[in-house]
Amino acid sequence: MEITLSVLLLFMIFGAIYALFASDLLSALISCGIVGYGLVICFLLLRAPDLAIVQIVVETITLIIMVAVVLDSTRHDLREKVLIREKGNSYINAKYVFNVLTVLVLALFFLFFFNQAIDKLDAFGEHTTRMAKAYIEQGAERTGSANLVTGILFDFRGYDTLGEATILFTAVVGVLTILRLKGHK
Repeated sequence: MEITLSVLLLFMIFGAIYALFASDLLSALISCGIVGYGLVICFLLLRAPDLAIVQIVVETITLIIMVAVVLDSTRHDLREKVLIREKGNSYINAKYVFNVLTVLVLALFFLFFFNQAIDKLDAFGEHTTRMAKAYIEQGAERTGSANLVTGILFDFRGYDTLGEATILFTAVVGVLTILRLKGHK
């Protein structure tokens, strides 16, 4: 698992570096999406599906909205032609073919690691009780809460819950800020 995580982290670092030096905004956004979805797979490999769910929701929503804003505000046509016609001859656009092949390779790369991450999770309906047993046995006495779920969320896992709520709140505020800026222009 350490090798898989190392490969994913290197891939995420390369995606972040590419985002810094990308020639256009759309490529930078897509490479940031690569970093975010790589983080989802890392969370799954580390057996943190709750964080993976939050990350995939935030990443998908912000990526879709950001790409929509970039495509809506771009003044030139982003579509490339498959065939280039020059002096009566038709040639295959090598840049278009390279872009399609790159997308296919990246999709296969992520599907491979996603499949490995899913295989590491417990089977549906089964669960690992490393912490659940302590929560169930000592939860009511240690938290003093009548509702065990509330006691666990706000006492034992308070920082985790606060972190997840902060991530969702920050994503919503960021998206609303971008949409508001777009509306003022």
